Amino acid sequence: MSEIWTIGAILKWTGQYFGEKGVDTPRLDAEVLLSHILGKDRLYLYTHFDQPLTPEELALYRSHVKKRVMRQPVAYITGRKEFMGLEFTVNAAVLIPRPDTETLVETALERLKNIDNPVIADLGTGSGAIIISVLHILSQANGYAVDISPQALAVAQGNAAHNRVEDRLIFKEGDLFLPLQGLRFDAVLSNPPYIPAADIAGLAPEVRLEPRLALEGGNDGLTYYRRLMAEADSFLKPAGFIAVEVGAGQAPAVAEMARLQGFDHIELIKDIAGIERVVVASRG
Repeated sequence: MSEIWTIGAILKWTGQYFGEKGVDTPRLDAEVLLSHILGKDRLYLYTHFDQPLTPEELALYRSHVKKRVMRQPVAYITGRKEFMGLEFTVNAAVLIPRPDTETLVETALERLKNIDNPVIADLGTGSGAIIISVLHILSQANGYAVDISPQALAVAQGNAAHNRVEDRLIFKEGDLFLPLQGLRFDAVLSNPPYIPAADIAGLAPEVRLEPRLALEGGNDGLTYYRRLMAEADSFLKPAGFIAVEVGAGQAPAVAEMARLQGFDHIELIKDIAGIERVVVASRG
């Protein structure tokens, strides 16, 4: 790189460089990283393509490019990720929120919209994206966010404050339902680890940098669903429901687990790609 680079020139160079290094979305990643450094949206890059970068901006951009080539996820480099129209801080302690998970949030919202003052639990909350999004939209709702990782809970607490729902959200450190003894909820939500242990090594390098604790779901990927379905009924109000995100192809097995636990109303909800992504279970 020479001393003077314009926005347009640096994006062209970086897109080609990322492509040569095997980055999946080279141009997009280049734009997101530069937008972050400049504090502007991506449209700004196209309307100011001939704007030169300062030496300080160029140096910071170089460092970001190096991290991306080492396959660090863009969200970890920038420290943030958008989800359900909200901004969330993310770091290596939490899973990066995915668009697929918005299906779980939308499913919950549809079933909670007519319930007065609903109380919701989010198990394995990570960044808090699921419960914070629900509380942000349902202003009368209250929630509990549970995670076994204190580092993840710290991230979620910051995100709750940033999105102004911290006064309606209680954080509990612990393993799934264990910190919630004696409580009952209108909804239990969870996006648990669901990747089979043997599949972890074959994941994209970026995904392998996310916390294994939030990825691995045991030998068959279904370990946490067995526990969730076996224990959920004791924590649900009579008309309450449990809704969980599942991996591709896992929905029938998780639905059968719910059926065997006595849930008689089970729905499989598809995401925008047509994959069965959410299993909802309730009684009656």
